[in-house]
Amino acid sequence: MTPQRVPLLAGVVVLLAAACTTTDHDGATTAPSTAPAPSATAAATTPAATPAATSTAPIATTAAPPAAGDWRVTYGWAVPASPARVTHSVRVPVTPAPGEPLPVLVRIEVGDHPAEGFSRITFAFRGPTPSYQVGYVARVESDGSGDPVSLPGNAFLAVRFDPAQAHDSAGRSTVTAPPRTIGYPTLRGWAPAGDFEGYVSFGLGVQTSGARLPVRLSESTRPDGTHVVSVDVRRG
Repeated sequence: MTPQRVPLLAGVVVLLAAACTTTDHDGATTAPSTAPAPSATAAATTPAATPAATSTAPIATTAAPPAAGDWRVTYGWAVPASPARVTHSVRVPVTPAPGEPLPVLVRIEVGDHPAEGFSRITFAFRGPTPSYQVGYVARVESDGSGDPVSLPGNAFLAVRFDPAQAHDSAGRSTVTAPPRTIGYPTLRGWAPAGDFEGYVSFGLGVQTSGARLPVRLSESTRPDGTHVVSVDVRRG
């Protein structure tokens, strides 16, 4: 009887292992929702039923990017009073000429996660993960000109990556992206704000009931080798 039971037990072990990791429809791999995600910051995770924490200190991440399939939090749920910054050391050019000198943004994706209480926008880069910062602003302005960027909602997040680019050597956009109007309960839309001198910038439009909503930042590496930065916004 023992030789007949061993394959059955092995199959159960494989199924349990496969259930430990899931991939969201917005392209980022996440840890199971029943376990707390690891955090590289001092900001505490804020339960939905309690007031949001406010973080004033920038953060610096110097660890290597996660391995393919991994996912880690770099800024836990909080309302940043000043831009939350995650720093990566990037040696440029990242590939010798005529290769790409900077990390290149190739894809933007969005996804709603009502059961987990947040909406997400992800930015996928070819090459190493650039440094990035996210913070609330009175309005999002275009790099260089300072012109206001039109966004839906009543609160706005400025997102910036450096060093990075979103164009090829001929100046053509390298980004595949969804429509700018998202329409989720709180994360309402996005828009580009600049691709200039090694900085790539975006604005996010957020709808709130008054108080600013907590955000969370995380990173993952996809099997195709692209490095993903996720910005999560509470659904209220």
